Amino acid sequence: MKSVIDRRRFLLKTAGATLALPGLSSLMAKTSNSMATLQATRGAGIGARRFVAIGNLLGFQQKSFFPATAGKGYEKTTLLSPLEKLRNELTVYRGLDHGIKGGHFAVHSFLSGVLHSEAKDREDGNVTIDQFLAEKVGNQTRFPSLTVGSEGGIHGGCQLSWTRSGVRVPPITNPGELFERLFVDDTPERRRQRGQENKLQKSILDAVNEEAKGLSRKVNHEDREKLDEYFTSIRDVEKRLELRGRWADHAKPGAPFEKPANANTVDDLPMLYELIALALQTDSTRIATLEIGGSFLPQNLGINKSYHSLSHHGNKEDAIANLIALETYQIDHFGKFLNRLSSVKDGEGTLLDSTSVLFGSGIGSGNSHTNSDLPLVLAGGGYRHGEFKKVEGKGINKVPLCNLFVDLARRMGVETDSFGNSTGTYS
Repeated sequence: MKSVIDRRRFLLKTAGATLALPGLSSLMAKTSNSMATLQATRGAGIGARRFVAIGNLLGFQQKSFFPATAGKGYEKTTLLSPLEKLRNELTVYRGLDHGIKGGHFAVHSFLSGVLHSEAKDREDGNVTIDQFLAEKVGNQTRFPSLTVGSEGGIHGGCQLSWTRSGVRVPPITNPGELFERLFVDDTPERRRQRGQENKLQKSILDAVNEEAKGLSRKVNHEDREKLDEYFTSIRDVEKRLELRGRWADHAKPGAPFEKPANANTVDDLPMLYELIALALQTDSTRIATLEIGGSFLPQNLGINKSYHSLSHHGNKEDAIANLIALETYQIDHFGKFLNRLSSVKDGEGTLLDSTSVLFGSGIGSGNSHTNSDLPLVLAGGGYRHGEFKKVEGKGINKVPLCNLFVDLARRMGVETDSFGNSTGTYS
């Protein structure tokens, strides 16, 4: 038996991630070798709307970002000035956050509301809203979701997307790779190899499923609950294999231009936005995230300092001025992305009308390492916009950012009453 298990493990590790039978205490003595692994990626169905999230590792200068006056007549601020002509297409929020602390070590909770270190015993782990939506409504497009942006550790990438099993979704890190993913078809030989891989994984999945069913008749109640979770994971893998097979013989959309060259995270930002817009426009995906991390290099904007060191500005005027230049660049291209979406007809409206676009950060102030008062802009999605909303409340009256995520999920056709640390819904 052990050699069979080892053979399965080898074959599936060559393809990527693994899915293993849980440890069952009631059978541990008798079945210490009853473990198998197989490749596991997720997929599910999709709704009619779209969702995009853009996350920044180091936040924005709050004094230059937030207006002073709430409501429709809010003042134009330094950092929001690139969005002034889009005022009626977006809402600025202050006071929404997750009520957690950790500075840089909490920035990854931006789209989940849950620290990775505290997610182990939670049913949904620290799954982020994009991956939650991809599970529920992602199987009618070639890519259930696209994660794009910076790779690296706590100061390299903002670690924007996480699965419910606590695994960071690695981002596509450059325009060339994203272009190939969207527009370059596999060779006939590669398609044949993928078909063989799918058959092999389906065969192993069937064997592991039968093994787990046999164990379920021999375990106690506690271990049966573990197996029920495992069967859920198996069904997720079955959906993914079905999705992969469904698109295997479908040609990708024609490329609108030549494959772009990779430059750096500053100069590549406009092209990454353009490719995400094209992914939505061609219906290759309806869910996407973009990370702007610590590898966003100020030197490419003529600033001879590191992004992270600038964030700890100590109220020095020159450092703050450089940060505002960096942040304005980011917000300017976010605004151009919104304009790009608004220029594409989609039914009776535009692509922006059907796409909820969230822009912000999991850190409020990089200088003081706070995770409160997160800088947030929500655009498009069919919402009534044009306001600065200052959300009041503390303690039991606090309105979590995850309440907004509940509403965003419902906009995507996912009926849910909760997400992360939500206490209700907020529209």
